[in-house]
Amino acid sequence: MSAPTLRSGTLGTADIAFFVISAAAPLTVMAGVAPVALMLGGIGAPVGYLLAGITLAVFAVGLTTMSRHVRSDGAFYAYITRGFGIPVGIAAALIAMLGYNGMEIGVYGLLGSATADTSQALWGVDVPWLPVSLLGLALIWYGGFRSIDFGAKVLGVLLVAETGILVLLAGGVLLEGGTSAGLSLGSFSPGNVLVPGMAAVLACAFAAFTGFESTVIYRREARNPERTVPRATYIAVAFLGLFYAFIVWTVIQAFGEEKVVQAAADDPGGLFFSAITTYVGAWAADLMHVLIVTSVLASLLAFHNAINRYGLALAEEGVLPAALGRVHPRHRSPYVAGAAQTVLGAVVVIGFAAAGADPYAQLLLWVNTPGMIGLMVLQLLAAVAVFLFFRKIPHGEGVLRTVVAPLVAAVLLAGAIGLVSYNVELFTGASAGVNVVLVSLVPGTFLLGLLLARRLKRRRPEVYASFAAEPADAPEGTPKPASATSVTR
Repeated sequence: MSAPTLRSGTLGTADIAFFVISAAAPLTVMAGVAPVALMLGGIGAPVGYLLAGITLAVFAVGLTTMSRHVRSDGAFYAYITRGFGIPVGIAAALIAMLGYNGMEIGVYGLLGSATADTSQALWGVDVPWLPVSLLGLALIWYGGFRSIDFGAKVLGVLLVAETGILVLLAGGVLLEGGTSAGLSLGSFSPGNVLVPGMAAVLACAFAAFTGFESTVIYRREARNPERTVPRATYIAVAFLGLFYAFIVWTVIQAFGEEKVVQAAADDPGGLFFSAITTYVGAWAADLMHVLIVTSVLASLLAFHNAINRYGLALAEEGVLPAALGRVHPRHRSPYVAGAAQTVLGAVVVIGFAAAGADPYAQLLLWVNTPGMIGLMVLQLLAAVAVFLFFRKIPHGEGVLRTVVAPLVAAVLLAGAIGLVSYNVELFTGASAGVNVVLVSLVPGTFLLGLLLARRLKRRRPEVYASFAAEPADAPEGTPKPASATSVTR
């Protein structure tokens, strides 16, 4: 009897889009980070989100084109292997694990602090953050343990709820016509966009899209992946870019262009709650408090599922222990990888708590930041890999998709990484020494991956040689890869 595998043909375009948009946590990003963007860049902040969205849409052109030629379950590291060769592919796999684990585990601190804030705001009750974070770990483990379609349904409900409250806020502002000065498009005028603070806004904006690229991770479980994966990718980046810009613009209208920056500076954490109280009602502000907690839970579940599938793929490659490659016979989930990731999360959360760390300022920000930079570096490597891959093989794809888009995306992503690294104190609130350590984790992990590749080549050559190889068989209707052997060793 063959071992159980992930359930194929389960996820449609909407399901995959729910996973990646939920990972971005739109409500949490808007209520928690957008006020900072307004403080830094003024009323031109909505354009920052549009520019970040355009950059990632250009990146998606090359990514989705390459997805038609690479069917390996390794997602980004498989693409990077095809372009750069096995050593860089293995290094990219470690960066992916750092990135997704960093983005998920740090958010348990946000779950604890957000729940404590909600409890205090609604009922005046102080709730310790650690038990909440540990309960969250258990809930997310269970969500990942269940089938992927169960997770998609949960995320669909939570995502509709969190975006719905933001739409309600926007609707209230638009129906009232904003302040007495009326609605204005001043946010999009060059004089308000071309300001010194826009660089910092762009850094915040790119961070707000983190996780959108994970569509390709679900290829094995997607229905007709040649169509659903690209569609979900474009839907995710278009929705996030337009939605973020629209919501930030409506909040500017809620306070007025002359007053919103000062309002954000006076109470950044309360800006959105104040706006929805004024234009919709106090009950909506109470509901927003609750939905921020569910937004965080949705983000955690989305990242947890992505991490589990990377762990499963690397176990099947022989890079991670084989036990992590087990799939549950009924739920068809990578349940051992999920349990291992949950244990890792618990160790980090308890470690920070034992050290007396703040759940938001240290657990969230310090763990998230290298994760965010790691995923951006992964995107950059993938963009360059698209260009290199199509230089190696015969293909019928156009120059726009295989040359122009990936190279433009690479330049823009390199600039985005530079902006985030230069403004890293905005994301960590830490000292220069701590920031150096956090940023250095990404190149350090890359170097560790190169060393691991060298070790595998010497001691386990069969594992090294088959890393990120194309599957032997393909579902009916799936195009054969342009080249299954065009990998630099």
